[in-house]
Amino acid sequence: MAFYTVNDVMALLDVSRSKAYKIIQDLNKELKKKGYITVAGKVPKKFFREKFYCDAEDIPEPVAMAN
Repeated sequence: MAFYTVNDVMALLDVSRSKAYKIIQDLNKELKKKGYITVAGKVPKKFFREKFYCDAEDIPEPVAMAN
């Protein structure tokens, strides 16, 4: 499974580091409520794309290739 890190979220959404961590934290809380195990500071790419209405084609090339 592939994950986005805080740096990826910062680049994708053009937000600060603290905001990116908050977004990841909120997404991981939602996953935990659904019974999934989460990793702090990372969010599954598929779940992120579902929540932010984007496809792999919408992801900028440097971020897509880094993961």
